[in-house]
Amino acid sequence: MEKKSLFVKDGINYVAPFVAISSLFFLWGVAHGMLDTLDKNFQTMLHLKKWQSSLIQTALYGAYLGMAIPAGLFMKKYGYKKGVIFGLLLFAAGALLAAVTAPAQSFILFLLCLLVIGSGLTTLETAANPYTTKLGPPETAERRINFSQSFNGLAWVVGPLIALYVYGNQSHVEGEKMMSIVLPFAIIGLSVLAVAFVFMRLKLPEITEEDENAAHGGGHGMSATPGADMEVTDPADPRYITKKPLWKNGHFKLGFVAQLLYVAAQTGIFSYLINFVTDDEMHLSFEEKDGPYFLSIGFALFMIGRISGSALMKYFKPARLLAFYTLAVCVLLPVVAAEIGWPSLIALYGVFFFMSIMFPTIFALSIKGLGTQTKRGASFLVMAVAGGALFPPLMGLVADIYGMATGFLVPIPLFLFILYYAAKGCQVKA
Repeated sequence: MEKKSLFVKDGINYVAPFVAISSLFFLWGVAHGMLDTLDKNFQTMLHLKKWQSSLIQTALYGAYLGMAIPAGLFMKKYGYKKGVIFGLLLFAAGALLAAVTAPAQSFILFLLCLLVIGSGLTTLETAANPYTTKLGPPETAERRINFSQSFNGLAWVVGPLIALYVYGNQSHVEGEKMMSIVLPFAIIGLSVLAVAFVFMRLKLPEITEEDENAAHGGGHGMSATPGADMEVTDPADPRYITKKPLWKNGHFKLGFVAQLLYVAAQTGIFSYLINFVTDDEMHLSFEEKDGPYFLSIGFALFMIGRISGSALMKYFKPARLLAFYTLAVCVLLPVVAAEIGWPSLIALYGVFFFMSIMFPTIFALSIKGLGTQTKRGASFLVMAVAGGALFPPLMGLVADIYGMATGFLVPIPLFLFILYYAAKGCQVKA
């Protein structure tokens, strides 16, 4: 009965397409988890400074800024299925190009390959949520999205473990320093191509405007609520729909900034955990080759935090829980920067846990009450992922000058803004 309620609509069983869609969440999670691991390795292989190695994130996340709108236009013209296939082909092309160009020992070429990978990931993220809403009854759409996103969390744990192969090859021979990336990127590229072939063979339903709004939290608007034909003027009423232009809505405008700053801070923290645990100043005595294990543990806590946080939202308002979690991060980061060994590392893992609910919660609060503007607002919030391109180099520069531990003080102002948004800025005003 449970399977039927989730995946059967109009007598059609959509389990197979749903499994294929869920693989997309897993694929881009693996990519992000693996690439966030490589900063420290490139610092060693190519003698890069921390801010230079963080250009990995700049290239990957920068693609979201440049590709989000073209991806949406492509799918509007050619459909979401072709959009998914196009995204997979871009992803595969970038990974295979990285494998092929590795013998050139060029960090710049590698960054260009990451731009291609990032463009593919942007396209996939733009398409995946609407598809999950179509693969079953509308009333269970939210459960399907959360189910698919759990594969993304699992993939973030797996990604650093794949990077262990890259860390295992520490050759200092000229012409061989980047050869360790060939096999993992070749395997990823070929695997993504295989998934693209599966999607070419799959019959998938068309996606309507209503499905897209549901995917981004817009639901079915006021018409889905009894008595919704009456005008609702109280912003606290869940049926309230704003009539103001999108960027005139303060809660959305501040939410866009909060999302941009959150992804920026998250990417910096993810990128430098391995630097932190292997830094001599921390006196933890961990070897660089074991670094991916520590990042994988952090991602596991991140996943646990998201699952448990979603459960807690049954009992606490999302905005209040977001405020509490953000305050916890602001308290923990100075402990991380204090360089007190294991307590600092435990505090850093606490930061991973408490960051877990921030992206989806900010997203949901930002699009509340937008009605027919939900789709457009959601597109801008996806573009806010580009914040991950801006912040890691700054955090790395501070770490290069003052030490890695001090670098973890830099995200605090960003979280303070998120705290303000959770406490006050997210309120919908008429």
